[in-house]
Amino acid sequence: MAAATQDVTEESTTGSRVNKRIALLIAILALMLAFAEIGGKNAEQDALARNIEASNLWAFFQAKTIRGTTLRTAAEAMEVELAGTTEPATRERLQKRIDGWKATIARYDTEPETQEGRKELIARAKAAEARRDISSARDDKYDIVSGLLQIAIVISSAAIITGVAMLAWTGGALGLLGLGLMVLAELAPTALF
Repeated sequence: MAAATQDVTEESTTGSRVNKRIALLIAILALMLAFAEIGGKNAEQDALARNIEASNLWAFFQAKTIRGTTLRTAAEAMEVELAGTTEPATRERLQKRIDGWKATIARYDTEPETQEGRKELIARAKAAEARRDISSARDDKYDIVSGLLQIAIVISSAAIITGVAMLAWTGGALGLLGLGLMVLAELAPTALF
């Protein structure tokens, strides 16, 4: 009877150690899940901010285009009026107005000092869209990581209840896969998919 009691004690001690290891695995997986959720939320917020930035820049570009078109039309109409005018003072006044409008049109097209010309706005909007796409890809990867880690936690928890070690190994493997995707989300968010 003493040998049987010793076997039961050794078994429960071994089972207790295994369960502690699985519990530690679950804790590590939960910590990784927290980091994945934070990373995903940050990426989602950044993608939203970049999308707003790109939309604002495109709206500014459109406003500059409309203003430029309006001034260009007005300048062309005034050039027609200028062609029909013979009085020198009126011609000079009209020409001065036309030249001012053409200078403004040129400034609307490119304004390197302020980065607010149409050409600069296009470049800034495209850059914001590219940053948005990177953040969106990062968010997508973090969503997958969160799902993998949640599944890993459930499978690892089942290993404690069932005593099937393969479930713990599967949970650990899913955790490693999640960790790899988390690293990929940070370092190369547009890689793979």
